[in-house]
Amino acid sequence: MNAIVTVVGQDRVGIIAAICNRLAGFNVNILDISQTILQGSFTMVMAVDLSAASAPFGDLSAALAELGGEMGLSIRIQREEIFNAMHAI
Repeated sequence: MNAIVTVVGQDRVGIIAAICNRLAGFNVNILDISQTILQGSFTMVMAVDLSAASAPFGDLSAALAELGGEMGLSIRIQREEIFNAMHAI
């Protein structure tokens, strides 16, 4: 199963590294990544593969939300089909 991770918050050093490390800790493979900084605001969207994940989706979601809280970021993960349905025109 694939999922989409979105990250929004104030730019600072180490955001990408921290999120990639957390995902690697759950054996989640990053398929694609796009990030930008707009007037000091950091935004990132990642497509990830959860097929070999070492924990259930809910645990991964909670771990990313916890990391976001620690870093002052909004980090969310959604199943790809839900993300696509929400953003379909």
